[in-house]
Amino acid sequence: MALKFSAKSVTLSVAVIIFLFYLLGVFWSFEPDTFDVREAALTDAKVANVKPVVGYTTTTATIKVAETILNKPGGYLANDITPPSVLLDNIPAWEFGALEMVRDMSLSMRQLFSRSQSQSQENKYLKAAQPKFNIGHLNWAIPSAEGEYASAIEDLYSYRKALADPLVQDAQFYARADNLRDYLREVEKRLGSYSQRLSASVGRNQLNTDLAGDKVAQQSTYSASSVIVKTSWWKIDDVFYESRGACWALLHMLQAIEVDFADVLENKNATVSVSQIIRELEATQQTVWSPLILNGNGFGFVANHSLVMANYISRANAALIDLRELLSQG
Repeated sequence: MALKFSAKSVTLSVAVIIFLFYLLGVFWSFEPDTFDVREAALTDAKVANVKPVVGYTTTTATIKVAETILNKPGGYLANDITPPSVLLDNIPAWEFGALEMVRDMSLSMRQLFSRSQSQSQENKYLKAAQPKFNIGHLNWAIPSAEGEYASAIEDLYSYRKALADPLVQDAQFYARADNLRDYLREVEKRLGSYSQRLSASVGRNQLNTDLAGDKVAQQSTYSASSVIVKTSWWKIDDVFYESRGACWALLHMLQAIEVDFADVLENKNATVSVSQIIRELEATQQTVWSPLILNGNGFGFVANHSLVMANYISRANAALIDLRELLSQG
């Protein structure tokens, strides 16, 4: 009888633990809310008793986005090897999407925004920060991903402090049309990739256009003239949440650019263009009411959340291309 009671107790304990892990997993899977970039920059500047100079808001946005990846409920989950986080995939995919945008921005800050010309020296803080953001996002041993990312954030804080110090001359942020144009070109590629991957939730026959537009263009190996493109059923939700995380991060970075490049955008009559892109990105953050990311076939009976997301991202990407062309004009 005692053995029977003991077995029931063990079963009940296991069931309770599994249920608690489930509740914890659900709580950790809630995506972070958006935040006011302008307010965050002004608050930090007030605390530091400095003036929010050009570049201060963009640096702050990058810092806050990176800190959110690390400090949201549950912390950084992508590299966890214990339950319940090891069983989660949506929020780790979200983290990776946001991280990709941080990587793009940190690289642009290092190579573009902080340098006056191609022969100028790199800023030492950005030179230290950018490689740290590029450590494998699944690394959990020494060095761990979150440890390197946290160190990179400290380097960004140092850069921002030097940026606002009028006595420091080797820390600069150049808000120029050409710098912004080059950054937007990289963002276009990122959004274009997400749009294609989301659209591939519905299998389709895609023609090979890799060499289109150039008669003498060549490639390393042969590629078929057409190929069936379809995202695995198991990866549809991962692609969706990765795209959602990337859009969340980019939304804040463009809001910061709206501040730091205000004069450039006004001179090109492009302020409204940035506002429209931000509006499209905000639409990607609407609440997902379905408990599952559905994968209906085109105009089928069941919705296809990936195609809806692809639509918003494609619209934002088209507006980005128009904005870059506008910045190219004299």
